[in-house]
Amino acid sequence: MAVFVALGAFLMTLAGGWTAHRVTDRRHLVLGLAGGLMLGVVGLELLPESLAAVGAEFHGVPVALLLFVAGFLLAHLVERLLAHRQAAHGAEESGARVPGAGRAPEAVRTPEVGLAAAAAMVGHSAMDGVAIGAAFQIGAEMGAAVAVAVIAHDFADGFNTYTLTRVYGNARRRALVMLGAGAVAPVAGAASTSLFTLPEPLLGGYLGLFGGALLHLAAAGILPEAHHAHPARSTLLCTIAGVLFIWLVVSAAH
Repeated sequence: MAVFVALGAFLMTLAGGWTAHRVTDRRHLVLGLAGGLMLGVVGLELLPESLAAVGAEFHGVPVALLLFVAGFLLAHLVERLLAHRQAAHGAEESGARVPGAGRAPEAVRTPEVGLAAAAAMVGHSAMDGVAIGAAFQIGAEMGAAVAVAVIAHDFADGFNTYTLTRVYGNARRRALVMLGAGAVAPVAGAASTSLFTLPEPLLGGYLGLFGGALLHLAAAGILPEAHHAHPARSTLLCTIAGVLFIWLVVSAAH
């Protein structure tokens, strides 16, 4: 049953990626929406779930929040190291551009960051599948509730996986490969739960760490690029719409 339900996540991920792939002349709106979706997923879904699942504290601070900050700093460190290496090989003089945008900011000219971010999204999608399988181990009602949330936000996952890969300067073919991996991941994750039971604190810690990294990517990469060439009010409205969409999804799931 869990694998069958995860096929819905597979289709929704592809639908999200297809939407991001087809929109080219309104790239700033796509990026603004993607940033809002990522912010909504982090603040309204990943972080609350992480806090509820981990529960423990370390020196008066919830472990989930410590992992959240660690994820943000880790993403920042990786981005800076990769950007520095690219600059050392002449990236600053090359003036690389992202199709459909103006002069790209430094973070966008590091394809490795985009691939690493997309790989993290694939890992997150796999954990979505694990969450579906684990919920069905508890009971059919719990499994159905988790599946609704996962399938609904996997549209955003597919959208973000494709967008993250492209906005950092990767070719469209690479973005499509990462999208395909992201679509298969929840099915594989759900199937894997037939072999083991994932401890809830471990899942919560992962969500906190990933949430921090995702927030950095949205705040330091996606949103600045969205407003770089087209600082329009419509871009801001798309960002707000992305947050509101995730809010509606989370509200419906609960």
